[in-house]
Amino acid sequence: MNRLFISRILIFLLVPVLFFTVPAFSKNPSELQTFQVFFENDLFGDTDKYYTNAVQLSWLSKDLKQYKDDVRLPEWAFPIIRAIPFSGDPDSTHNIGIVLGQQIYTPSDIQVTTPIENDRPYAGFLYGGLALHSKTDTVLDTLEILMGVVGPAAKAEFSQNKVHELRDIPTAKGWENQLHNEPALSLSWQRKWRLHRHEFFECLEYDLITHSGLTLGNVRISGFAGGEIRLGHNIPLDFGSDIIHAGAGISAPVIENSAPGWKNLGSHIFLSSQVEAVGRDIFLDGNTFESSPDVDKKPLVADLSAGMPSALIPSKSPTAIFSGPSSLTARKKARSSGR
Repeated sequence: MNRLFISRILIFLLVPVLFFTVPAFSKNPSELQTFQVFFENDLFGDTDKYYTNAVQLSWLSKDLKQYKDDVRLPEWAFPIIRAIPFSGDPDSTHNIGIVLGQQIYTPSDIQVTTPIENDRPYAGFLYGGLALHSKTDTVLDTLEILMGVVGPAAKAEFSQNKVHELRDIPTAKGWENQLHNEPALSLSWQRKWRLHRHEFFECLEYDLITHSGLTLGNVRISGFAGGEIRLGHNIPLDFGSDIIHAGAGISAPVIENSAPGWKNLGSHIFLSSQVEAVGRDIFLDGNTFESSPDVDKKPLVADLSAGMPSALIPSKSPTAIFSGPSSLTARKKARSSGR
């Protein structure tokens, strides 16, 4: 592992600590709002291809007894929300989340100006969305709806090449071959279970979290299931680690009445895995309503991730995540958040 790689990881671990520290040590975590910055980029692995970059900003409300307690929701939304099965559970606590992001995909050789046969097409995805959480101490339901655009209007070419110019590296030459403009809609549901937690040696603990879900829309159609195990000191009483993934892009805060203040400081390592059956992926299958570049995809994919969050402030901590290949992608991630 070279020094440049290590320095990149340290930067993304330390920047959130400097900029997101908040003097809210006396508050219960359930009273705090959450702001998260996701940054996923293959520069950590010294590559520049496939799922090459993603940035996502998300905000999450404090805990709510019912969704209408958040005055920012319009009145017309409440009848729709009440139709959701888990929204009216009197034993659950609720959160509302907002997300804004951009994803960029390229083939393996970005210096070629013509379409590359049997390789991933150029594509960009610009989106915004809303997430509704409903949770108990052991179960979290998330319903997420994303709307946006795939194609030149997503401004992926501008984003990638501007960064390349600033870093003084060659720009991508094949963006003329990207997917066409298409409105994008994605509806996802995910459930997480906190199955087990155990403390030992008076300073260490581990927990096990599983999940399953479904995504529908013209961006992606898939079903997935997986799990995560965490080991460390003062592991947050939450529902695990997050990546930019349908149904998992917005995290729920820690469980109500978890210890406030400096007692939450700690660190842990985690290992997570997921298996996904993919019926459609617009970034591989191409545009829905017109001819465009495409490539054959794997109908069943697996993803393995590992990371080490360090809670230097009383919030969900900055995290470096390393993830294995999935559906022609390889991901290296950094995530930060603050309350």
